[in-house]
Amino acid sequence: MIRVEHLSKKFGELVVLANVNAHIKKGEVISVIGPSGTGKSTFLRCLNLLDPPTSGRIFIEGEEITAPGAKVNRLRQKMGMVFQDFNLFMHLTVLDNITLAPVKLLNISKDQAREKARELLQMVGLAAKENAYPAELSGGQKQRVAIARCLAMDPDIILFDEPTSALDPTMVSEVLGVIRRLAKTGMTMAIVTHEMQFAKDVSSRVFYMDQGVIYEEGPPSQIFDHPQKEATRTFINRIRNLEWLIEDYPHYDIYTLTTEVSQFCEKHFLGPGQRDAIIHLIEETMQLCMGTDGHPDTVRRRELIRETGGITLYVSYAEKTNRIIIRFAAGVGLGTILNNAQDEDGLGMMIINGLTAGQAKETCEGNRIILELPL
Repeated sequence: MIRVEHLSKKFGELVVLANVNAHIKKGEVISVIGPSGTGKSTFLRCLNLLDPPTSGRIFIEGEEITAPGAKVNRLRQKMGMVFQDFNLFMHLTVLDNITLAPVKLLNISKDQAREKARELLQMVGLAAKENAYPAELSGGQKQRVAIARCLAMDPDIILFDEPTSALDPTMVSEVLGVIRRLAKTGMTMAIVTHEMQFAKDVSSRVFYMDQGVIYEEGPPSQIFDHPQKEATRTFINRIRNLEWLIEDYPHYDIYTLTTEVSQFCEKHFLGPGQRDAIIHLIEETMQLCMGTDGHPDTVRRRELIRETGGITLYVSYAEKTNRIIIRFAAGVGLGTILNNAQDEDGLGMMIINGLTAGQAKETCEGNRIILELPL
């Protein structure tokens, strides 16, 4: 359905896409993932010539959209696009936003367009909002209207450019739910997304983009569980885990760390109770590990931590088991991460054991000691 050959895109001297080749079959759902600034959105925008390629060829259902004299507007009608910032007309009602393009471009009657628009609003769960204006809608509702507007043009292919990036985390699931429903109908879709669990669940194939190329592609099971290339493995490991280096205590930035934990929980749809437990467990462990101010061993202990490279914190979430694992790694010279001798009233260990159901354990891996705390 879509074939891309040797696609390149430059903005001045900046090379954004470099010799990209891809083939998307009818009915496939392709998720495009990768670090920011690697050309994912530009790749999507080149597919319908919103950003004309610098070189290369693009075919839509066998017709070359990049050929001189190609009927670009007719071919574009086969390819709808949903943007991250909605692009609704603020002075028009929801119903008018959806019917405007079909009436103007497809030459269907206003009554027909309204009838179809109402069916689409029903599908995206907004039948009661047809007379509302965009300013009266939440971000998630606006994006669902944008999807309905795209579907009103009867596209064969839909391109989604980070459709949830502008949304509050509480609204992400309602938009992803609509896209999941579309995937089940057999709609051909290409989706640039940072929602990794969604990409894993909904995709036929995943494109991992890095440095302006499709660095690795394959089924979700390969890309997310068994990536073949080093850059892919590094990226997947980074998005699955929160990693934080604590070099100095008590002078590390607890507020930024708390924000990082909150964002990690939002990304994995973990609730406020789980978030608070993670933060509480980190704080209690660090207090025990770093020692108590005024204790005779504390100064040397903190110096030793700095000398051996600090303590690295890892937070990971396993979807299959629904378990959160918190790990602390420090130099073996520390002896133990939990400095029980300074927990004079035993309250710190009581809290840690309570949160982990007594399953905290320390092991030695090479020159590092590892404390694992399951939640």
